[in-house]
Amino acid sequence: MTQHGAARHQTIPGVSPISFAEAFRLWLRIGLTGFGGPAGQIAMMHRLLVDEKRWISEERFLHALNYCMLLPGPEAQQLAIYMGWLLHKSWGGIVAGTLFVLPGFVVIVTLSFLYAVFHEITLVQGLFFGIKAAVLAVVVEAVLRIGKRALKNAVMGMLAILAFVAIFFFDIPFPLIVLAAAGIGLAGGRLWPERFVVIKGQTPKAGAAPVVDALLANGAAEHTRPSTARAIRVAVFWLAVWFAPLLVLALMQGISGVFLQEGFFFSEMAVVTFGGAYAVLAYVAQQAVTTYGWLAPGEMMDGLGLAETTPGPLIMVLAFVGFLAAFRAPGTLDPVWAGVLGASLTTWVTFAPCFLWIFLGAPYIESLRGNKTLSAALSAITAAVVGVVLNLGIWFALHVLFGRVEEIHALGVRLLLPVWQTLDGAALVLAAGALIATVRFHADMLKTLVVSAVVGVVYFMIVR
Repeated sequence: MTQHGAARHQTIPGVSPISFAEAFRLWLRIGLTGFGGPAGQIAMMHRLLVDEKRWISEERFLHALNYCMLLPGPEAQQLAIYMGWLLHKSWGGIVAGTLFVLPGFVVIVTLSFLYAVFHEITLVQGLFFGIKAAVLAVVVEAVLRIGKRALKNAVMGMLAILAFVAIFFFDIPFPLIVLAAAGIGLAGGRLWPERFVVIKGQTPKAGAAPVVDALLANGAAEHTRPSTARAIRVAVFWLAVWFAPLLVLALMQGISGVFLQEGFFFSEMAVVTFGGAYAVLAYVAQQAVTTYGWLAPGEMMDGLGLAETTPGPLIMVLAFVGFLAAFRAPGTLDPVWAGVLGASLTTWVTFAPCFLWIFLGAPYIESLRGNKTLSAALSAITAAVVGVVLNLGIWFALHVLFGRVEEIHALGVRLLLPVWQTLDGAALVLAAGALIATVRFHADMLKTLVVSAVVGVVYFMIVR
């Protein structure tokens, strides 16, 4: 059977394999309820796969997570592909990665349509206001959850603090922080291994290993072994998947149409978007506004707000850009259908490369499990990522709670200072209520979002 064919794990005595249908339901659940950005989505996958289902060990989960953190593009979706690939080979990864994105894509296209056509309607404004405040609570809860898992000792905590200071106050690029953390981890793993090699599996309950680990340990691991021939097949197949739509558009439309511009621009973004949606936000906004004229100034922030309200990766904000670009330059097409096509193409070239990165690299990463030097480097990267995610949470909080945030540069230090007169009291109350509900009472994430959306609509209809 080929790597791209449907496959099942072989039967191992005493171990019940995970059915494809059961995994499909879990990936659909994650796709429908994966709010809160990458921190929330990674925490949800950890809770379901490691804690509740006990399909995958924490060591294997964190090992995969750190590889995904090093890749361009949405790390949470790439982690879903990786986990699906471990469970059911390539078809498992394809289903996991697709379901992770599909519900969010449908929602963001719908919201983009509402934004483009009914932007000034009070009902829509209230809906977005309420959900955005609730998502802030979701992000905070997710930061706490990930931090608890990753910061095993004071050294890891210090690395998280240093990463936060580097990106928040000095605006050091995310890839440089990752490289620095890896270097510190490599050195620390040799000099102080008990503090740096912290990616370790949790103690199994009743002595039983998680399902996937038990299956792979007993010989069902053929797809996790690296092979040059397989790597060539994977590269050729997924490069064709990635660029085939662009070739078709070039033949149909020529090289000057908006769709081909989107395809090439967002293909470039798929290669350089280290650090997720926030890291690439400024560059995309600049190019979309000044170079291509797709958006008006400030609309990128509106798009990010929409993306925050949808399940799936925050990088889905690019689908919003793709929708508006084609909606406003539809050519001979109906504007709405042009917008849908633009959003679809943008989503395709943004996420197709993720399957390439995982299917090509994951077997080599799996072969390095147990390497203490690599584990030390990845442990340090995990700690640094906590600081980076904290930075994203604070950045989001400032822009949700304040109407204006000033950026000041002095002596090489960057400060983000809120204009206190622009504090939105309603947003603060709503976000605080959602935070209490999620952190203190462990309220369901989706219910919290729905209640906050309703409150936001009522507030806008009555007060504003």
